Amino acid sequence: MKFSTKGRYGLKAMFDLATHHGEGPVALKNIARRQEISEHYLEQIFATLRRSKLVKSVRGAQGGYLLNNPPEQITVGEIIRTLEGPIGPADCVVDKNSHECLNQDSCVTRLVWTRIQQSVNEVIDTTTLADMLEDQKRIKNDENHMFYI
Repeated sequence: MKFSTKGRYGLKAMFDLATHHGEGPVALKNIARRQEISEHYLEQIFATLRRSKLVKSVRGAQGGYLLNNPPEQITVGEIIRTLEGPIGPADCVVDKNSHECLNQDSCVTRLVWTRIQQSVNEVIDTTTLADMLEDQKRIKNDENHMFYI
């Protein structure tokens, strides 16, 4: 299972907004520059995020985008599903009514795909943008330590 650039870049962009939460609207060109993502591509991603009410736009000279909720209330799962759709390693676990496989009820591999899907959902549904901000702080603090042998 691999997420598309839409999901990966969307998460990076939302994290960027979270790092600037409370500072006012953030222009897409600034996010694009900091995250090294095409501004045109970000426009498409943010149109989807805006329709799903994860972000709101502010018009005008000082306009841009804001998170619609605090970082503590936005999960990675919400962002990824908004941009990617349902998540799963196989169609039979994403769409329970899939007719792709005639052996769904007795398929042993389907049980593995279901466990993988549940594990991924557990991680993305319990990780918020605020958690990512904390992880970033921890990483930066670790980088500042000097170890001597």
